[in-house]
Amino acid sequence: MEEDNYSTIKGLEARANHQLQLSTLRHLEKTTNRPLALASMALNGIPHNSLREEVEPEKLSGDKSLQVPVIDMSKLLGDNDDELAKLHWASKEWGVFQLINHGLSEELLQKMKTDAKEFFKQPLDAKRAYSQLPSGIEGFAQASVSSEGLSLLWGELLFLIPLPALTRKMRFWPTIPSSFRATVDKYSLELQRVSMQVLMKTGKNLGVHAEKFGNMFANADIGVKMNYYPPCEHSDEVIGLFPHTDGSGIALLIQDDDEVHGLQVKKDGKWVPVKPIPNAIIVNIGDIIEVMSNGEYKSVEHRAMVDRNRGRISIVTFHSSNSWNNIGPLPDVVKEKAAKYKTISHEEFLKIVLKKKMIGDKDGVLSHMRIY
Repeated sequence: MEEDNYSTIKGLEARANHQLQLSTLRHLEKTTNRPLALASMALNGIPHNSLREEVEPEKLSGDKSLQVPVIDMSKLLGDNDDELAKLHWASKEWGVFQLINHGLSEELLQKMKTDAKEFFKQPLDAKRAYSQLPSGIEGFAQASVSSEGLSLLWGELLFLIPLPALTRKMRFWPTIPSSFRATVDKYSLELQRVSMQVLMKTGKNLGVHAEKFGNMFANADIGVKMNYYPPCEHSDEVIGLFPHTDGSGIALLIQDDDEVHGLQVKKDGKWVPVKPIPNAIIVNIGDIIEVMSNGEYKSVEHRAMVDRNRGRISIVTFHSSNSWNNIGPLPDVVKEKAAKYKTISHEEFLKIVLKKKMIGDKDGVLSHMRIY
């Protein structure tokens, strides 16, 4: 019964994404006074794709010294007080940090990116063999919306749920390159390890027993989303990923280690480009952690841009909480303070996420969860 209910929710989520993009198209038609034609659209079931609205574009931060914090995992594992304090500060003030010395080999990180690139290099018909089903979220998808010959949404993706391993849908797992499946298998297990380590240290910083906090995430789904953003001559008119926060607990991202800085995060009302540190993992705090921490930690708003001359790859691993958990401020966090967020079931949390998509509410689930 639980599995059937989960499938129903995921099917609704896919349809919600479809409705969200249609409503965004209508909004863009009104704001630009241009007729829009849907060129091609395949949706990914996660709240990460939308159109770039041409209304008062927000500015990049002019402070070149402003950089996303860097956290040393080896020091965290040693319970270094300074590094734990730095993790607390980064989660509170930024909602994002770059993680170094995390234990993943450079070989595995590069292999994951290389295999993803090799998949996206294939002809479109070959990639479409792994296309998402109308009621599903796993598989290959592409999304582009054109207006008078100009593409506004730009990118391809492959979304898989590799963990728990027993629930894998191998029909969506590419066999080219030949190493792809083994690479994703190893990579997802390693990212699960790192994610759990980060989550347990996060719990400790919140005053919750590390194992108790970790157990809230121990058996949850792990989703891996591979994105390819091709070069685009009209890069000022398109966006790879519209501004959003992640509905998961945390998200772990790797991207190309070069000068194409496509990921941007919101800090003090302005966008800050994330300059990749070689072999680092970028960790985003998600909506679930913001709610559990009673707003102590910040679910970071972020977006992905495209480049005029060069394509780029990013690979995001989403770690949710267990489906039987309630989502709300943790009792240990609100012992001596008022709860700022409601407490609801995990299932209801997902349904609200879907409802917000259906009506195109960009404030997302957090606006519903806050107690005003």
